[in-house]
Amino acid sequence: MKIPQAVKILIESGCPAHLVTLNRDGSPQVTLVWIGLDGDELVAGHLPRNRKVKNIQRDPRVAVSLEADTKSSMGLTEYAVLYGEARIQEGGAPELLQRLAEVYIGPGVKFPPMENPPPGYVTRIRVDRIEGVGPWTGRPV
Repeated sequence: MKIPQAVKILIESGCPAHLVTLNRDGSPQVTLVWIGLDGDELVAGHLPRNRKVKNIQRDPRVAVSLEADTKSSMGLTEYAVLYGEARIQEGGAPELLQRLAEVYIGPGVKFPPMENPPPGYVTRIRVDRIEGVGPWTGRPV
């Protein structure tokens, strides 16, 4: 699906992003990630092959929750939940993390803060559905 411009603006704002993957037993695993865009795909970088990477390699179903710093006309905090399927791309994590650090930490920062970081992994998420509270829902709440 094409991600609405209002959601793209939210993503590029550096808002908190919670990535939900599924553990082997079906229980949710939630982690805070830096999220960005590559066309209409969400991208996140990871240096180690941690649980979220392993979970996606086994089961691609994910959700990403984004919290806005705005309020709806009813005074509710706006947020978006993006549901979709993810895939893991090997390599490219340091370059992506450097780009996202400029948004999440600030201009001129060096990230990861090490020499010769491992190539890591990039999660690429194709969004199938968007829910939440905000202009992206088409509802007044």
